[in-house]
Amino acid sequence: MRFAHGNLAYCTNIHPAESWEDTFRVLQSHTLRVRDLVCPPQKTYAIGLRLSARAARELLAADHLPRFRDWLDEHHCSVFTINGFPFGDFHGTRVKEKVYQPDWTQAARLAYTRDLFTILTAIARPDSGASVSTLPVSFKPFGAATAAAIPPLLELADFLDELSASSGIDCHLGLEPEPFGHFENTAETLAFFEQLTSAAQHPDKVLHRIGVNYDSCHFALQYEDPRTSLGAFQAAGIRISKIHLSAALAIDPRDPAAIDAIRAFDEPTYLHQVIARSMEGDLNRHIDLPAALAATKEPVTAEEWRIHFHIPLDAEPASPLRSTRQHAVETLHWCGENPGSCDHFEIETYTWGVLPAGLRREVETQIAAEYRWVLEHSPFPS
Repeated sequence: MRFAHGNLAYCTNIHPAESWEDTFRVLQSHTLRVRDLVCPPQKTYAIGLRLSARAARELLAADHLPRFRDWLDEHHCSVFTINGFPFGDFHGTRVKEKVYQPDWTQAARLAYTRDLFTILTAIARPDSGASVSTLPVSFKPFGAATAAAIPPLLELADFLDELSASSGIDCHLGLEPEPFGHFENTAETLAFFEQLTSAAQHPDKVLHRIGVNYDSCHFALQYEDPRTSLGAFQAAGIRISKIHLSAALAIDPRDPAAIDAIRAFDEPTYLHQVIARSMEGDLNRHIDLPAALAATKEPVTAEEWRIHFHIPLDAEPASPLRSTRQHAVETLHWCGENPGSCDHFEIETYTWGVLPAGLRREVETQIAAEYRWVLEHSPFPS
């Protein structure tokens, strides 16, 4: 749907689906039900699609893509963005660091991303553009070399420029910083883009086709101010390709009740990186929640933990837990103050299936409530 700042969708990565058949089934059931809860009749409803590499290949085979385009038209739906971060299985198995495989040093990542844009230009509307979000090159513990990732990204920029010209649709990739990513905060992101553009024959073209996917959960984890971060990207000429509206958990680790409460979120599917901040402002990073919990056996000196566990935007957790959703509010305010800075927004609470039972609602009800929260906290009229 359209709202004050541009195109708004929820990401279908919240629903388990790895094949195209399963993905289409999700759209027919869950996604259309959400549409009916949040979108006025006869208005075009925007979908934030997640396709695995397998689903993308299957959609490009036979006549699946034109049939999907017809289905979108029939149901007054459109697609303007695809989440291209998770390449393979994303539910019901141990994902953890595997979500970074293959990374941007491997040919399979480039081929997958090209497939996603090929699909998008066949189904997106010219006035919405087409974005794909992807990993921030690699995972720090993998030790990937920046130099090895730059050529495929530059190749993709050329591909997107040609595809945009032939399709009439503005195509752009958003690299998504997150804790322990190859770059994870504002300073590291700026440094990476400096390296990327320094290697480019046409830096302006690269900056038009490759930008940042700004996730309000991930940057809140870094204890960064959205106005500072987004302003820095804008000043550097880095495109804000898409904004993920999401929230992380936060606690005071000096409170034993808070430590007990956070244990309920220690689950085996996803990485739940923890960044602890001391009273002096120093940051200490833990690669996953179990590592942070193990550190509580020593005297705790941090005044706050922020935990990478996406929780619903509309529902502040009960004390002693709290959330970082104010970062999403401030992100929306910055966008309102800087019209045209970004046109693609996506609600991304993919952890529904691993939320503690007491916090889990019917999935469509939760997503609809998150839509309402975003619209209520957008400071400018639609």
